[in-house]
Amino acid sequence: MTELDVRRYLDRLGTDHPGRPSAAGLRALHRAHVERVPYETLDFQLRRPTTVDPEHSVSRVLSGRGGYCFHLNGAFATLLTALGYDVRWHRGGVQLDQDTPAPGANSNHLTLTVRCEGETWLADVGMGDALHEPVPLRAGTYRQGPFTYRLSPSVAEPGGWRLDHDVHGKFAGMDFSPAPAAAGDFVAMHRMLSVSPASVFVRIASVYRRDADGVDGLCGCVLSRIDAGGNRTVRELTTAEEWFGAVHEVFGMPLDDLGTQDRARLWEWLARSHATRLRLRESAVGRVPADAV
Repeated sequence: MTELDVRRYLDRLGTDHPGRPSAAGLRALHRAHVERVPYETLDFQLRRPTTVDPEHSVSRVLSGRGGYCFHLNGAFATLLTALGYDVRWHRGGVQLDQDTPAPGANSNHLTLTVRCEGETWLADVGMGDALHEPVPLRAGTYRQGPFTYRLSPSVAEPGGWRLDHDVHGKFAGMDFSPAPAAAGDFVAMHRMLSVSPASVFVRIASVYRRDADGVDGLCGCVLSRIDAGGNRTVRELTTAEEWFGAVHEVFGMPLDDLGTQDRARLWEWLARSHATRLRLRESAVGRVPADAV
């Protein structure tokens, strides 16, 4: 990264240069990142190609966009390295729910560790509704806003670590390998996750933003907020104006890179997908179990 890019990145985060690497500086940068640079998958619905190249990911952030784990953690690692932090990439694997086995470090997730002031930290700005701040890489329980996380040695990934999400979070947990990784380790998985019709990232348009008190989420046309007390409010967005307005005002993404045609295509996809989910839900509610007759 050039010095100009570092300044532009810090401007996007709304923060000054943190000075020499420190745990306090790392925490401040992490908080600013998840508050200002949203987790989002909107390019996948538009079939716009993206890469795991960290320089490409930095360019996304500088242009006002967000991304998912490969983009966000790749860009954040590049910024931290430019600021003098000792950063490592790691192959991770996200377990979506407790009904499916933990996949181990299958490379469906990129996570980071940062060595600073004699301590190793788990830093991850690419988990949507998860960490607001980095946590020390040692077994323990950590409370952040409405969520409680648990870090422990991994069973699914021998020698690795496991971060269990709060029971009210959007996924069950994430295991990661202690071995260092590089961008090339994620190319194949990114290709599958970003284009396959079976991928949850392709099937559901998602945007998330963490802050100290909770998390804002947008799944398709449903906008939600979980506050510090764990209370969840939900609002359905029924027009393109409402939807793009929420993406701008709640998540800080004006989507200036999308022209009129792209916006129309995206809203058409969202509205059609939302209508399909509503029909499926109504069908499931109305179905009478065989043993009830």
